[in-house]
Amino acid sequence: MINIAILGAGIGREHLAALRCLRDVFHVAAVVDTNAARIEEIRDGDSFAALDDIATALADPAIDVIDVCLPPHLHVPVTLQALAAGKHVICEKPLATSMAQVDAITQAAAQAGKHVFPVFQYRWGPSLSQLRHLMAHGLTGSLHSAALETYWSRGADYYAMPWRGTWEGERGGVVLGHAIHNHDLLTHIAGDIASVSAMTATRVNDIETEDCAAISLAMTSGALCTSSITLGAAGDETRLRFAFEHLTATSGTAPYAPGAMPWTFTARDPAKQPQIDAAVAQAPIEPVGFAGFFAEAGKALNNLPNRSVKLDDGAASVALVTAIYHAARTGNRVTFPLPVTHPLYHGWLPTTGEPA
Repeated sequence: MINIAILGAGIGREHLAALRCLRDVFHVAAVVDTNAARIEEIRDGDSFAALDDIATALADPAIDVIDVCLPPHLHVPVTLQALAAGKHVICEKPLATSMAQVDAITQAAAQAGKHVFPVFQYRWGPSLSQLRHLMAHGLTGSLHSAALETYWSRGADYYAMPWRGTWEGERGGVVLGHAIHNHDLLTHIAGDIASVSAMTATRVNDIETEDCAAISLAMTSGALCTSSITLGAAGDETRLRFAFEHLTATSGTAPYAPGAMPWTFTARDPAKQPQIDAAVAQAPIEPVGFAGFFAEAGKALNNLPNRSVKLDDGAASVALVTAIYHAARTGNRVTFPLPVTHPLYHGWLPTTGEPA
């Protein structure tokens, strides 16, 4: 049994719901939040300790894993504190807000001999299992192109929390806080990114950070991909389309768990459609979203074969955000990997007078 403490009862409630489905693997020992009432709102009869101090959870030798569900500016210091205390770490996005911080986490994890799992729950769900099954059996062929749409609605009520929409508190805008999961899903399916160009703008809300973006990505495979993002849509919709050599895979519009809803897999050659349909029907069933994410993390912690999100995946995500902000500010196309001499290697927060 793996004992886990959840830090933060905001998005932490979604983590708790998933962990309740995995009671044979995880035991939620504590939930930490400065707002005691918010903890009780999500208790639902569970016996976990309600704490108001992170240090108490870090000092508890019975706790194996610290689950960081705090505002972005706290992710790095708390992750480093947890590793120093000898805990494994699960960390909500973003893992860090600079490549230098990723280096510090990587070094600390190696010294502690502990796992760090960046949270990218979009990878799990029946439809993603079907797509991976098609790819594994050679039925997709190579990827030609992909298009991502993150069209969500965010207004003044969302930004009522004072840390949101600020560089100091949120550390970024729609590129960091909303499209980051779709971008991870892109690399999960399409592989590594070779280069990126981008435009960002603040058009919807009176905030410091960007709420719209248009991004083009060239993959190392040669595939060409785009990501279109706005917080000024009529509702919350996420749509993904992958045009492979032999078929096109198209998601539904579910905003938070694209793998949960049915996708269409359309053969380029109509004569091959029955073969595609038969393979889809044979794909293994897997949990959706956070439940799938935690199930694989549990396997890794128990030294079992797994598809857990690795620290390297979090590093790649931070590198992409770094490159997007640099490309948007300079108008230059940015290539990977980013060297330690990159101008934003130590952070992308704009300095006074610098355009965001």
